[in-house]
Amino acid sequence: MRYRIWQLFSRFVLLGVLVLSLFLGLGAIATRPAAAAIGQIQEAPDLFLYKSLYSLRDRAGNSWQVVLFKQVKGGQVASVNLRLVGFPGLAKFSHPAALTIKTATGKLFKAEDMFAETAPAANVGQYDVKDILLQLPATEQLRLYLPTVKTSAELPVPPPVVLEWQTIVIAVSN
Repeated sequence: MRYRIWQLFSRFVLLGVLVLSLFLGLGAIATRPAAAAIGQIQEAPDLFLYKSLYSLRDRAGNSWQVVLFKQVKGGQVASVNLRLVGFPGLAKFSHPAALTIKTATGKLFKAEDMFAETAPAANVGQYDVKDILLQLPATEQLRLYLPTVKTSAELPVPPPVVLEWQTIVIAVSN
């Protein structure tokens, strides 16, 4: 009798583990990366930094950290920059070189390299998008052509990301 109870209990535990594993596995497959939230940091009494951070993959499958940030000083927008960070050793930016932004309709924009003189690391690029961002369509996917040394990197940017960037530029203020 004791053996029979132990056998039933073991099967019940095994079934529970299998069901739990199945649900966790399906959840991991179906879960998309979390959407970025707009962050605000007060760097000084009259200096605020607003940012949006995403991890996006290029056409080759490499992951990139994509950070849009806006600095507001004394109630005025001081800068709006797009920082791109690739995996060390895999990505090396060519400085000075502009970032090319292409819309789905083929319109091209060039963003100035902010690290033309010195970059904090070879895998980091930063570009001035202050005058470009509001000209971009928020309803279509963009393509960023990253000026890298060895191979070209093409980074698709989905419309919700562009919309969030434009929200930071338009709505977020001191």
